[in-house]
Amino acid sequence: MRNAFRFIFFLLLAANIANAGDLKQDFADPPLKYASRPLWFWNNTAVTAEGIAEQMRLSRDRCGYGGFGILPFGEKFKPEYLSDAYFAIYGDALRRAKELGMTMCIYDEYGFPSGSAGAINGDGVPRFANRYPGSTIKRLDKFEWDAGPGPFSADLPHGKLMSAAAMEMKTKQRIDLAPSIKNSKIEWTAPDGVWKVMVFVCVKDGDPNVDYLDPHAVAQFVQMTHQAYYDRFKEYFGSTIDGTFFDEPTLYRANGRSWTDEFNRKFHAKHGFDPAPYYPALWYDIGPETQAARNYLFVFRAELYASGFPKVIQQWCSEHGITSTGHQDQEEAINPVSVSGDLMKCFKYQDIPGVDKIGGDRPAERFYKVISSAAYNWDKSLVMSETYGAMGDISWDEIYSVAMEQYAKGVNMLIPHAVWYDNANVTFKPELSWRRPYYADGLPAFNQFLGRLNVMLQNNGRHVADIAVLYPIAALQAGHYLDGPLGNYKGGVAIPEADYVDISELLSARLCRDYTFIHPEVLDEKCHIADGALLLDNKFNHESYKVVVVPGHKTIFWSNLKKIKEFYDQGGQVIATGALPTKSAEFGYDEQVNNTIREMFPSPSNLISNNKGGHAIFLEKPTVDEMRQALDRMANVYDVVFIPGDELRYIHKVYQGRDIYYFSNLTSKAISSWAKLRGRLAPELWNPRTGKISAAEYKQTKQDQIDVTQVNIELEPLQSVFVVN
Repeated sequence: MRNAFRFIFFLLLAANIANAGDLKQDFADPPLKYASRPLWFWNNTAVTAEGIAEQMRLSRDRCGYGGFGILPFGEKFKPEYLSDAYFAIYGDALRRAKELGMTMCIYDEYGFPSGSAGAINGDGVPRFANRYPGSTIKRLDKFEWDAGPGPFSADLPHGKLMSAAAMEMKTKQRIDLAPSIKNSKIEWTAPDGVWKVMVFVCVKDGDPNVDYLDPHAVAQFVQMTHQAYYDRFKEYFGSTIDGTFFDEPTLYRANGRSWTDEFNRKFHAKHGFDPAPYYPALWYDIGPETQAARNYLFVFRAELYASGFPKVIQQWCSEHGITSTGHQDQEEAINPVSVSGDLMKCFKYQDIPGVDKIGGDRPAERFYKVISSAAYNWDKSLVMSETYGAMGDISWDEIYSVAMEQYAKGVNMLIPHAVWYDNANVTFKPELSWRRPYYADGLPAFNQFLGRLNVMLQNNGRHVADIAVLYPIAALQAGHYLDGPLGNYKGGVAIPEADYVDISELLSARLCRDYTFIHPEVLDEKCHIADGALLLDNKFNHESYKVVVVPGHKTIFWSNLKKIKEFYDQGGQVIATGALPTKSAEFGYDEQVNNTIREMFPSPSNLISNNKGGHAIFLEKPTVDEMRQALDRMANVYDVVFIPGDELRYIHKVYQGRDIYYFSNLTSKAISSWAKLRGRLAPELWNPRTGKISAAEYKQTKQDQIDVTQVNIELEPLQSVFVVN
């Protein structure tokens, strides 16, 4: 038996050695499968088989690209989208890709956003709406009248009735008016008081895109687009075609009031009560139940959105042997409730969460961690970014800087925007091909660089972070209402206590302490507490947190706070910022929330301790030094720590027993410093610019009886390195 175990041990050892050798070989010379695959705009011109063949060959041989996502674009594009001629020319591209060893991702639209089959940024033809006129976006409308005291009468407006209610504007008393409706008319006698009668109807909006909240409508869109490719190119699926890409679906359409006429029925089936009496909370303060009512309604809409468009597409892709990626629009809205619903949860059912780094005043880098955390929460290995679109003719320094920040924050699949079929007619610069002299010479080296990053980080290795940050969707939903002053495109309503993005950047960009946003649903369903740590239970990405940060919340899920209190009681470390909660996102738990907050933070600005070693502190507006001091008082040894002033952006993953750290210097100064890494390591330095591997200078020590390895890292500005154990 001992010999059998020894034989198995040596087989495993040999396999690990072989994997290590393969990893080094792939790092030195990344295979084409790790190369980036840009969007390829077939823009405003007639595409030919000859043009396709030449551009694909040169894109591979002179740029180092590994494939494409073909994006038909502009009203002059030919051949006609989804016609036989279109699929014939698309087939030419697939055959050429197979010959060249390239892979393709199906972009599911003509123009963007996904969902209309050409109506927007295409040729203006609403193909989906023409075929399925009842399956396009729907909108929730509110009609209101002042009333009382005395008789009130009004005709019901056109649309599917969702709710009819009266509310006394001083006392917030609400009355369901459904029993007062007969023959499409409200006949009601208002009691004493100042009353507002409200009627809520769901109507067809007129937007040509698919109803993102309706799985049946989305399935029709999938049949019209995705299935059309499969019917013609089945033999390429799972090999040359390995995925699909959707672009910028959003809830901000329909004036931020995207709705669906099945909302009430599905809500009642899930929760066991009628949502109709709570509809006034979508616009008004309805009293003590406001925050919970909004959370129930907006949480459910976000679930419909997540299980509508992305989930239906993902299910189809899974059935056909490929993956699905794509991104929302306006990820930069701090309050996403009427933009993406819930920016983490909308990726719950999607293979590859994605983000769009685009030009203009759109700081997507402040939200990369939200997207990568969604992947970690729901155990996904890839995180996509569509990058550089509409940024103009940016410098190589900026190109590298953006990529390095993305990969340090968890992105591991960068899709360059873009290569243009007609490079004389580029709508959104830069044009990243061999035809642009400024970019031509640098593209092969850049794609080698990206290939090396992908070799190291495109895997199902687990992410390591000691800090969890509660994603504050409960507070955002509680403070949100429809038709807000910011406008639907920018999120509608500013939530005063919402400091989570600032806390995110404080941790990742100023202190350089990595963390994971934890979604409230995941905290409830997938996390448990053991030995003073909060553990994320996933098959691949299982994480262990020493510290939980609760950013500004006036409203919190009681179920979340109860678990955080349990974590604290068992020796966990808690930092709250911005505002402490006073309201529950569930009905009936406000008192429990307030009592628990008083127990944990009796003296908010002071560090509070318990007999299990738990600590809690409230920092209203933490500075870099205050946050560093609080973190250092709460744990003896963190996974990665830098000398203050010499911080580097980083990510740490563990894959097949190997520790892989990626360090980036995004500053304008050279850094020569020592990084403390938890554990007894014998590291090497792997340079992603050159592919060279060298010995690291390091010291193995102990700190509070815990092994620590100090590694000397020297990086010029805009350079990076892997530390590999």
